[in-house]
Amino acid sequence: MLRKNINLKISFTLFASVILCANTFAANNWNVPADKKEKNSYIKFDATSASQGEAIYNKNCASCHGNPGKNNSLKSLNPVPPDLSSAKTQELTDGELFYILSTGRMVMPSFKNVLSEDERWKAISYIRSFNKGYVQTVSKFDPNKSKLVKVDLKFDDATNKVQVSVVANEKSGKIALKDAEIALFAKRYFGRLQIEKSTKTDKDGIAVFTFPKDLPGDKTGLVELVVKINDENYGEIEYLKKLKIGIPTDKPGLTEKRAIWNVVTKAPLWIIGLYGFGILCFGLILIYILLKLKKLFKSGNN
Repeated sequence: MLRKNINLKISFTLFASVILCANTFAANNWNVPADKKEKNSYIKFDATSASQGEAIYNKNCASCHGNPGKNNSLKSLNPVPPDLSSAKTQELTDGELFYILSTGRMVMPSFKNVLSEDERWKAISYIRSFNKGYVQTVSKFDPNKSKLVKVDLKFDDATNKVQVSVVANEKSGKIALKDAEIALFAKRYFGRLQIEKSTKTDKDGIAVFTFPKDLPGDKTGLVELVVKINDENYGEIEYLKKLKIGIPTDKPGLTEKRAIWNVVTKAPLWIIGLYGFGILCFGLILIYILLKLKKLFKSGNN
């Protein structure tokens, strides 16, 4: 009986070890589609783009990945985020880095709806600045093609559906953007609320979303919608439109009354008073120190 229990424990330990190793291997190896690996930036990586990318990196990536070259990433995460200046990371293609940054996985969040395509490439430019042997291949993609794209939003009251239609006005005529990735958001006070999951357009360039029936709008029910489009041929497009599809809400805005998140003139009175009192105390202490120093200086001269 004892031997049987020992064998079961050994078997369980081995099984758990295999699962852990498999998960670790899967976490550290990204299955990036072949066409995504070959993607290149249309932004030339230089000192300017790297400097702009550094600010983006520090705001969005440094908390987990740490400072490149310092090996100070967040060790409490599993898997541990790599140092992005490491040889293993630098061996990845620009397309692989862009894919990983855009899609995310496990503890790595997706940034495709957080950062614009320009911002993601600039972050990669900063990462590449730690690779002295890196030689960039600049994409021939023209980001100005996005200006050819026209977006149309329609709302069906009966079904509560928002229809997004996307076409490109080419010289040869209108071309529906098939299989373009579409994400729909509603603007809120402190960010954007995503409406359902991202989806792809059909052969006619149309994507449909179900709008929540209980989402508040302004006094007239207006809700500002944001459409984010990502297409292989036309790049990234963002479109904004207000529609009367929300619940009319006659409540004062969060920035209309005094609140801790408001501007200085509308901050709570107790904060303004406490701040003023702190400044006054600091000034009095400073004056007291100066007077003591003056007195000490005079006594030293006598």
